[in-house]
Amino acid sequence: MWFTIGLLALTVIGLADAAPSPRNILFLGDSITAGYGLEPTDAYPALIQTKIDAKRWNFKVINAGQSGDTTAGGLNRLNWLLRNRVDILVLELGGNDGLRGLPAKTTKKNLQAIIDGTRKKYPDAKIILAGMKVPPNMGADYAKRFNIIFPELAKQNQAALIPFVLDGVGGIRELNLADGIHPTAKGHEIVANNVWKVLEPVLKSLVN
Repeated sequence: MWFTIGLLALTVIGLADAAPSPRNILFLGDSITAGYGLEPTDAYPALIQTKIDAKRWNFKVINAGQSGDTTAGGLNRLNWLLRNRVDILVLELGGNDGLRGLPAKTTKKNLQAIIDGTRKKYPDAKIILAGMKVPPNMGADYAKRFNIIFPELAKQNQAALIPFVLDGVGGIRELNLADGIHPTAKGHEIVANNVWKVLEPVLKSLVN
């Protein structure tokens, strides 16, 4: 009897050990992803993890947001971040490039390099681009060149696109902190919904 119980216990432990490790979702971004001015649990990546957990899906969110980061900064950090397996990359960078008026072609080149680097190490990684837009004061010509970066890259790389990650939040005073740039906790809830609309089908395709 004790032998049977012991064998059953070992079997249960073995099944637990055999449970698949979660797939990693890397959110590579700037202060929006980092949740500037808020508790980490209020930032949209944490809210995405809550949505995933509610569905009992086996995915782990990794928040690699860094305030002030540009596409060049993200590219510089990439090799270190890729030490851990990446199954899905949500790329939310470019906003600071735009606010600084950096050349749109440079921003696009850096984003492409991040995508290439990720796929070189993890060929099956899914890519999701979080589109950004620059404010009107940057000039119509620059805005046109900048805003088109994201749909062009998505098409060229067969990546999913979030048309504008701050849709419904950007420019709305009550949904942003006093600086008028960074979302409040309520703003992050909307951002999370914007991301989830695009991310959920990608995750579902990996679950089924």
